[in-house]
Amino acid sequence: MFRSQAIRSTMGALMTMALTAGMALAVDKGQHMTGKFEGPKANTGTAVHMTVNGKSMLRVSDDFKVPDTPAPTWRVVDSKGTVYTLDAFKIKGGEKREIAVPAYVHNIAKVQVYCAWAEVLLGESSFPSAVK
Repeated sequence: MFRSQAIRSTMGALMTMALTAGMALAVDKGQHMTGKFEGPKANTGTAVHMTVNGKSMLRVSDDFKVPDTPAPTWRVVDSKGTVYTLDAFKIKGGEKREIAVPAYVHNIAKVQVYCAWAEVLLGESSFPSAVK
């Protein structure tokens, strides 16, 4: 009985390592980080761009604080200055701290936090150069 428990334990550890390695491979090595968010309400943390399973993704850092406003919203600005309003940060039951960037957004120069209710920019952060 002891031997079969040891084998199961070893197999479980190997499966966990394989899953972890698979998740690491899903994220391309080319992650890009913005500078610090700056603005009247969004002035902490950074954003990271990465490609996961072929999808362009944005995530805010752990130290980013979602502003306490009625409708804080993800926005991105491309290298030509076109603004794309994406999705709300606040969702039922929590916060949306990661978002998939739609395929029609060809590059991202800035990440913004926008209050859709008051129609005001709460803060923004820029990449050193536009990311795709």
